[in-house]
Amino acid sequence: MLSQEGNKLVYHYDAEELWIEPWGDNAVRVRATKNARMPEADWALLPPRECRSSVAVSAEGADLVNGKLRVHITSGGKITMYNQDGELLLEEYWRNRRDVTNPKCGAIEVEAREFKPNVGGDYHLTVRFESIDRNEKIYGMGQYQQPYLNLKGTDLELAHRNSQASVPFAISSLGYGILWNNPGIGRAVFGNNIMSFENCGTKVMDYWFVAGDTPAEIEEAYAKATGTVPMMPEYGLGFWQCKLRYQTQEELLNVAREYKRRNLPIDVIVIDYFHWPKQGEWKFDPVYWPDPDAMIKELKDMGIAK
Repeated sequence: MLSQEGNKLVYHYDAEELWIEPWGDNAVRVRATKNARMPEADWALLPPRECRSSVAVSAEGADLVNGKLRVHITSGGKITMYNQDGELLLEEYWRNRRDVTNPKCGAIEVEAREFKPNVGGDYHLTVRFESIDRNEKIYGMGQYQQPYLNLKGTDLELAHRNSQASVPFAISSLGYGILWNNPGIGRAVFGNNIMSFENCGTKVMDYWFVAGDTPAEIEEAYAKATGTVPMMPEYGLGFWQCKLRYQTQEELLNVAREYKRRNLPIDVIVIDYFHWPKQGEWKFDPVYWPDPDAMIKELKDMGIAK
C-alpha cells in the first residue's frame, strides 16, 4: 500500500514499512524497517533543510520529485531513481514474482531489501541494486589498502581497522551519490551484475541518495547533508612532527629543542599512543611523563604548543 504523509512517501507490504522523503536539494533519504516503529536516529545526517518537492500517488505507483531527482516506486515496492532528464541513475534488484508486470520478475526469489532475522534480535540486512552500466565508475568509500581508484568490481569490508577507514559514501560517474547510513559491520560490493550493501546487525535500512550534474555538486550536497568541516586553525597548517612513538617526556622535548636549535619551523608535535599507564586511562604515565605541565610550558615557550 502506497500513501503520502506530508512530503514523504510511505509504502507498506507485509511486515515492512518504507519511507522515502526529501532530504536536502536533489536528494532523498530512504528508510525501511520490519519493526513496529521506524527508528528515529539520523546517524550521519543532519536534520533536513527545507526544499521544494512534490509527491504523486496513483494505482500503478508513486513519484517523488525533488529538484534534479525523481524517485519512482511501483505498487509492488520497487524503487528506481532518475535525473531531471529522465535518465536512469539507480534501480533496485528484484527477482521475484511480487509484481508480474515487472519485466525483471523471476522465480529465484531474490529481494532488493532483504531482512534476515539474527538469533537474539535485529536483522542481517542486504540491499541490492542493478548494475545498469558496465562502464560506470565509482569513487569514494574512505581509505582502504588497495590500488583501485575506480571501485567498480570491488568487494569492501565496512569496518574500521588500523590503516582502514570506512566512509560509506560513493560517487558514480552516472551522476549520483549514495551514503550508506547504517552504522555497523558489513560490506559493500560494486559488482558488474549486482551492487549491494550489507549490515550484519541492524533494525533499519537507511541510505541517502543525491543526483547532481558534476562530482563537485554531489560533494557539496553531501557536505550540506552531513556537516561541513571547520577551517583548520592557523597553527595546524604548518609542519607536524610525529613518529611511532615518543616513549618519554625527555625524548619528546629533546626533539623539539633540536628543531629550535637548528631554527627549523615546527607548528605541532604529536604525542602518539601508549603514553598512558593502562589502556583506557586518559592521562600521562607518571613514570615516563613525570611533569606534563612543565613539558607543555616549555613547548609553548618554543611556540609549538597552543
